[in-house]
Amino acid sequence: MNTEAMAQGYLEDAEYTLHEAKEALRRETYHRAVRRAQETVELSLKATLRLLGVEHPREHEVSDVLNRIIGTRELPDWFKSELETISLTSKRLAEERGPAFYGDEKAFIPPRELYTREEAENAVRDGENIYNLCYKLFDWWKSPS
Repeated sequence: MNTEAMAQGYLEDAEYTLHEAKEALRRETYHRAVRRAQETVELSLKATLRLLGVEHPREHEVSDVLNRIIGTRELPDWFKSELETISLTSKRLAEERGPAFYGDEKAFIPPRELYTREEAENAVRDGENIYNLCYKLFDWWKSPS
């Protein structure tokens, strides 16, 4: 299997996970919306790294790797201009991954009580934004020059 096929598979999974995030938001399970939004971002960025032929680390937050290699690849300016937003979003949501799943175990607060509708909406919106950027890059990559 080539890197383009791997990237496409990751993007398909990211799209499905984004759908789950939106459904969790609709059902008012805000912690699940945050968790699925984080997974959307993670899969989208790992798809981008695969597309660029880069083996991604087995971590949940990979924006540092993307930032390190971006200068070594010929990529569109519209994507490069979004790198700071991509990095900040990825880092923020990666920090929420554990609490969104397990809650605050030290304070004995379940995950359902940690997130507001606004926080979940922001996470889903940000996840969708990064998915769309990565999908657009995938389309750009596949199009003949």
